[in-house]
Order: sequence, then C-alpha cells, then structure tokens
Amino acid sequence: MGKRKTKNYQKKDNTPYIVGGVMIIITTILVIAIIQSTNKTTNETGEFDEFAKCLTEQGTIFYGTEWCGFCQQQKALFGASMQHINFIDCDQNRNLCSSEGITGYPTWKIKEQLYPGVQQLTRLSEISGCELFA
Repeated sequence: MGKRKTKNYQKKDNTPYIVGGVMIIITTILVIAIIQSTNKTTNETGEFDEFAKCLTEQGTIFYGTEWCGFCQQQKALFGASMQHINFIDCDQNRNLCSSEGITGYPTWKIKEQLYPGVQQLTRLSEISGCELFA
C-alpha cells in the first residue's frame, strides 16, 4: 500500500475580524451616547423657561448660525431655556434671513424691530415686555 498524503491545514487568524467587530460595537455605543446626550438638554428645566416661552409666544425670533461665536454666547445666557426660543439658523434658511434684512449674527427680531448683537437678558426683557423673573 502506498503512502497517504495528508494536507496540512493551518489555523486561520481571525484577529482582524474580531478587532473590526469590536470597533463597530464601540462606534455604535458612542453614537447612541452622543444622540442621548444631545436629546437630554431638550428635557431639562431651565432657569429662564417662562421668560423664553414669553418671548416665543409674542413672536420674538433669534437669528444666527451654529458656527457664530456670538450666537453661542447668546445661547449660553439662556442655558437649558434656549430650547424654548424661536431660533432660525441662517445657514439653513438663507432666503428667509435675507428677506428679513438680517446682515449679522446674532440678530433678534422683537415687535418687528431688529436688534443686532448679543443682547443681555435684562435688555431683552425691557424690549419685549416679558418678565425676566416672574
């Protein structure tokens, strides 16, 4: 009888597949965490909620952009209460902002009058008639 030939099977290295799978899982977890943290601010109660709601109820509009540093300063003044402000992003609404005469950011429109620049909350209260601390 003749010699039998045996094949040498080498064990396949699955390390790249395992690492890839772990990376996908980590990325998915991070995306979910970011989405949840972004949504978290919309459920918070802010110090100026009633003031912000009053501004919006009377038709006050805050025009700005997401990249504008002064707009970020203005938003920070409201904190979590910013969720109640009628904010128009002029990068996404160029035609509207142009037709409203918006030439710089931030700009507030209160009672059909434009107020450019960062406005202190006390100033917004004076202009709008909304009570800052009810």
